[in-house]
Amino acid sequence: MAAMITIIRDVTTRARLAELAEATFGDFVKGVVDVRRRVLALGGDLHSDEEAALLEDGSQQADLWGINLYPGETGEDWIEFDSMINVRPSQGNRSRDVEDEGLRASIREVVAGLVEDAG
Repeated sequence: MAAMITIIRDVTTRARLAELAEATFGDFVKGVVDVRRRVLALGGDLHSDEEAALLEDGSQQADLWGINLYPGETGEDWIEFDSMINVRPSQGNRSRDVEDEGLRASIREVVAGLVEDAG
């Protein structure tokens, strides 16, 4: 069964993220953030599924970064910056992690703006 990708444009809740997590990986949900358009795709089996949904929705590849959200965690631990789509030597990112702290801050800001009680 293919996962249902949801593009979050307006505020959602951690409870909704917990539901998505339970339906996929249990304690976390994969997400892709568009740091320019300030939207978040959730619910895919792979980050590349969410990336594809956002590209189809009008996003640009360079603006998309993969994360994992752990709705049951608090503070910095609830966002994990780990995804194969983040490996981008052409943008100075050579690992699955988001290496640039400024970019991490932008991703956190987008998530905080879209998820109530973002921790």
